[in-house]
Parts: sequence; structure tokens; C-alpha cells
Amino acid sequence: MVDAKEVLSLLEARRNVLLSGPPGTGKSMLLSEVAHLFANRRTGSTPRYDPDAEVPIPPAATSGLPGDIGKAKNRKVFRAVLHQSSKHRDFLTGMMPDVREGKAAGSFRITEGILYRASEFAKEPESAALLIIDEVNRGPTVQVFGGAIVAMEAEKRLGADGKPTKNTQYFDLLNPADGELVEYAFPSKLYILAAMNQADVSVEPLDVAFLRRWAPLNLEPSVKILRDHFGLSATPSGALPATPTSPDDVCEAAVRAFASVNQRIALGRAPEFRIGHGVLMAPDGKPGTVEQALDHFATCWRLVKTHVDEAFFGDVRGLAIVLNADQGIAGNPYTLEETTFGDAPRAQINGPVTLTRDHIYGLMLALAQIEE
Repeated sequence: MVDAKEVLSLLEARRNVLLSGPPGTGKSMLLSEVAHLFANRRTGSTPRYDPDAEVPIPPAATSGLPGDIGKAKNRKVFRAVLHQSSKHRDFLTGMMPDVREGKAAGSFRITEGILYRASEFAKEPESAALLIIDEVNRGPTVQVFGGAIVAMEAEKRLGADGKPTKNTQYFDLLNPADGELVEYAFPSKLYILAAMNQADVSVEPLDVAFLRRWAPLNLEPSVKILRDHFGLSATPSGALPATPTSPDDVCEAAVRAFASVNQRIALGRAPEFRIGHGVLMAPDGKPGTVEQALDHFATCWRLVKTHVDEAFFGDVRGLAIVLNADQGIAGNPYTLEETTFGDAPRAQINGPVTLTRDHIYGLMLALAQIEE
């Protein structure tokens, strides 16, 4: 399992890190944890008394952050979400109408985008900036970054002392101070962390030249995380009971069903279209009763069903295979019906529109049989 410290170490080494993985694998949570550690100013402050520490009062201010990140006394996190309307001026600089109060009609101004502001902060003495970009593949990335795509590489930044090196790459942008076109380079202590869902069907794949500038870090759906979360044994053992007698029975059925559904999605669509473990996790851990467990997973599996419906849109037989609706398993609320429309053969899936506790355990038993 990837943790925030691992991401920070990779950021220190490569400056640009791209998180990817199916929905529910913890990308957003990881972004927040990295942001919290990066911006935590106490790591480099005056030593504090900690009676539980090996050394109650450390001899000097220390930092658990790696390399140049830990050395920076001033650290700031900037956040952005890329979308279809994002423009170059939103991230770097550009000209736009000035509609602020007191400005004459027809006035223009030069914008200072989020990437430009983060870069300028990182250029200040003893400073470092982290720019977090969520949904990076939802917008026109090549147009947004423009000439900065090459200059963002770690070895093509300014040196640690703020001066250019033989490898420093410049690109043109409008200077917000005077509107002149100037050559610009990124500082060494600018860190960029982006996240995306590769299976998002509403966006296009990222440009290969753009992807080369990032250190990839993929998050995978994890059965182990679910088993730890619900306090189950590390490996399944024995058959599931026809009727649950404890929350463990329900949780075990849910975890086995989760693994089976993802196995079928990977084979029928692609691994990127699997569902993440976070979809099934409960805020307070294992439910206390069978009824609570059934209600929890009924709600969760509505989300899973919606995800599978989208992934297999227009492919009724593929959807039936994922749901095991084509096997005639007793207790499965979904069944595949072969019918005709005029003289043409058709197939449709029959079952409840909304899953309830009355349906969920039978469905999970049927789904779990996929891997057995």
C-alpha cells in the first residue's frame, strides 16, 4: 500500500508524480495526506517536549520530510482541478478582460495562474511549493501546460541555488508585471503531484509526451485492505453459509464478491475499469450487527452496480457475466433473459432497480461463486 511518505520521497527525487488507479483506491485521501505532511510547519520548528519520544526534547529542530522539501522553512500547498474549460492562462499567465470594479470598459489584464503562483512562491528564499492537480486527464492538458511541458522536468529546472544550469529549459510567457513576453524557467523546489482515473470514459488519454515528464505511481484495488478493515482472516476459508449468522459472514461474502467482480471486469473490459476497495469500506469499521452489515453493503453495491453498468454500457451479456446473472444461481436477484424484438434476438437483465438488505446477501453469494 502506497503511503504519503513514499509519495514525498518520489516527489523529492522526480519533482513530478502522477497518481493513477481505479475509483475508490484512495487517490484523493492520499493527496490530502501528502498535502498535510508537506505543509506541516511544525516539522522544522523549535524542538517540542514529547514525553513519549525516545528523546523527550530533541537536540535540534528536525524534519521527517526528505531532501530539499525538509530543508525549506516555508512550504505552501496549491490546489487545482483540471476540467474541459481549463486554459493556459488559468495555470500560467495569459490575457483576459479586466472586469474588476473601477476598470474601464475594454480593459485587459495579465492573469497569474495557479502553476505560476506556485512557481513564484518556490523561488522565494528557503521556500518550497507543492501543486496538487486532481483529475489531470479531464482537461486539455497539452494546451494548458503549453511550452512548460518540457521545462517541468526535474533536470531542466533552475538549480538548487536558483541559478540556471546547462540543462535549464526556458519557455515563453507573458510577464504579469508589464505584459512583455519573457523567458521563464521553473525552480527546483516546485513539486507537482497530479491524480487521474484512467478508466474515465468521458476524457481522452493523456499525450504520451506529457506522460513522460511524470514519475508514475499506480494504486490498486486491495482485498487485503478490506480484510484488515473488517477484521477478517488474511485468506478465505470454508464455504459461506446460506444465511448469515454474524457480521463476519456478511463481510466475508462482500470481500469475496468484490474480488470476483473485479476479476471479471478486468477480463471483460480492462484492469483500469475495476472498482476500488474504498467503495466497500465503512466509516466506523466492521458493522456491529448482521442487519447493519446488510444495510451497509446494500448501499455500497448500488454504487458498484452503477459503476459496472457504466463500464459495460451497451454490452448486456458482458454485464450479465459480471453479475453472474447468466448462471441461474438460486438467490441471485439478477437473471439474464433471452428474448426477441421482432425477428431479432435480444437479451435483457431482470432484477431489482434498488438493492436492499433482502437482496444483498444472495447477490454476494452468487457473485462470490465466480472465483470458486
